[in-house]
Amino acid sequence: MPKKLGKRTDQRMALLKNQVSELLWYGQIETTVDRAKAVRSLAEKYITLAIRTYKDDVQVVKTVTNVNAKGEKSRSQVQFTNDGPKKLAARRRLMAELVDIQEVKGEKESKAAFRARIKDTKHPLIEKIFKEYAPKYDKRKDELGQGGGYTKILKTGNRRGDAAEMCILKLI
Repeated sequence: MPKKLGKRTDQRMALLKNQVSELLWYGQIETTVDRAKAVRSLAEKYITLAIRTYKDDVQVVKTVTNVNAKGEKSRSQVQFTNDGPKKLAARRRLMAELVDIQEVKGEKESKAAFRARIKDTKHPLIEKIFKEYAPKYDKRKDELGQGGGYTKILKTGNRRGDAAEMCILKLI
């Protein structure tokens, strides 16, 4: 039976949703040990889902109509890569169960460079899971012959005030 973490169901689910999203975006979070264990369980399920489906792509050819300056129309065939049905279902599930964290402009980055960098990504966290974590952990799974174990809990001691046992939860 999962721990209730001293919260009502809706509050607990919102807390876990936020913490899993932060963990997957930043790579590590600092929290209590009980929360870290609950977050680890969800994060590993989401990463496993992405690993199983990230290769499911479908090549699609579409006809595009181009209009030049003189008003003449020309048609051309353009090839696109779309998500397959399994990857699309996994992407939609992750979008429903994670908070949509947006990209942040870098300190030295210009506005134009920032817009150019993010123009094709509508959901940066989901893209990061499918493009970075899934291939990395799939390769690790093939090398080591094991699935899971994508996170590590490092205990840091007790928190001042309420003496709750704190830890750092990080992706390996």
